[in-house]
Amino acid sequence: MLALSFPKFGHPALAWLALLPLLVALGGGPGPRRRVPGAGRAFLLGLVTAAVYFGGTLYWVTAVMANFGDLSTPIAVGVNIIFVAYLALYPALFALVMAFLVRRIGAAAVLLAPAVWVATELGRARLFTGFPWVLLGYSQTPLLPIAQLASIVGVYGLSALVALVSAALAYLFIAAGSRRYVPIALTVAGVMAVGFWGGRRLHDSRLTHEGTAISVGLVQGDVPQNEKWDAARSGSVFQTYLHLSRVAASHGAQVIIWPEASTPFVFGGDPLGTRAVEDLARETHTTLLVGSDWIEQGATPRYYNAAIVVNPAGQVGGLYKKMHLVPFGEYVPLKTVFFFAAPLVQAVSNFSAGTEPTLLPLDGHPASTAICYEIVYPELVRRFVVEGSQLLTTITNDAWFGRSSAPYQHFEQASLRAVEEGRYLARAANTGISGFVDPYGRVISRSNLFEPLTMVGTVRFLTDRTIYSRIGDLFAWLCVAIAIGAFLAAWRTGIGRVPD
Repeated sequence: MLALSFPKFGHPALAWLALLPLLVALGGGPGPRRRVPGAGRAFLLGLVTAAVYFGGTLYWVTAVMANFGDLSTPIAVGVNIIFVAYLALYPALFALVMAFLVRRIGAAAVLLAPAVWVATELGRARLFTGFPWVLLGYSQTPLLPIAQLASIVGVYGLSALVALVSAALAYLFIAAGSRRYVPIALTVAGVMAVGFWGGRRLHDSRLTHEGTAISVGLVQGDVPQNEKWDAARSGSVFQTYLHLSRVAASHGAQVIIWPEASTPFVFGGDPLGTRAVEDLARETHTTLLVGSDWIEQGATPRYYNAAIVVNPAGQVGGLYKKMHLVPFGEYVPLKTVFFFAAPLVQAVSNFSAGTEPTLLPLDGHPASTAICYEIVYPELVRRFVVEGSQLLTTITNDAWFGRSSAPYQHFEQASLRAVEEGRYLARAANTGISGFVDPYGRVISRSNLFEPLTMVGTVRFLTDRTIYSRIGDLFAWLCVAIAIGAFLAAWRTGIGRVPD
């Protein structure tokens, strides 16, 4: 059910019950003769659950490794298994802690599941550069009334709300007496209250009438990954982007956004190509936001995955260097450990990471750009808004993922950033999905996969701040504090039996 809570095969409704079977098992099952599993079995239950969870949502990693990492299929499968096994440690830790709490505190401990789950999600998002993909809260992005909660407590608050339903139902099954109905009654009332408030917020839609409007064009070149750096194709690839940009300008676009690494050359390193981009900006009287590689010269040149602004005068007006690099895509962590994947180590680019959340000037307003999977890091996007970003943009190249679930997962996760920050989002993707999302998570328009096109839409530069943009992941850290406090309190009880 966890795996089937996310696109493209799943449905968000399943997420509300997804943790229920695991929590019932960790609580010892229904009835007075329940037996709480020991530490080893609890860890195994969590590990197997998470293996299916991440194996079912991240299956596409194998194809990426095999098709573009020069790995044989068996080795690619092995690397993906290692990756999934690592991610599975976090839900396994969740299961271990929950079984311990139930063993020491009793059935009521299952009601701590939302806090413990969020604590492990926060760990997965932060440790070892983090990988906050398919967090439980992301499953609710399409349910707009519920998704509005992210404007207060972020994606982790949504995760907690969803986990709370499973926890309350689990308590109903494993506890005794009439009191077991109280948590589920309160939870249902809480979810209904969130939905009602979210519906009112959507109806109000105040942010869609504020700020300064601007027409933005998105260019989706639809360049297959295996042709992207083909010298024989570079000319036609570049001409495609120039042509589609002129089309966007003819439809009134004031700002035109190209996807990640869209130029078949290093910006600034190829005088003819760079000049053509600058000439395009002057010719169309538009501001261009271009994804390209960038070289910082020095004793040892440093390569960056970057976003460059070219203003209507044909001058470079801003530069953002990607801060969160993709493991096994833009660098290989622990190269000595992955010695068996030598072709991958050789195939992966050796990019350097940027260090500052630099804002980019678009039509006189500060905007931000998250490159590729940076958009799934809520704390990074919040840093942009804290610095003054009035518009969220994201550029990506999802050609790696083919027609798998990844482009759909990526788009929905990006959409939730708009709700969290109360900002419009413009997303340009090489092969899709490109589109516009309003500050309430409503998709204004979106493209299909694998079609060359331009999209022109109206977005607004906004300055109001959501509660989440002000407090950040405070709720998630409170969950960490609750989880640690409950664990220490249970440890101090020294009780070795299951209380009534």
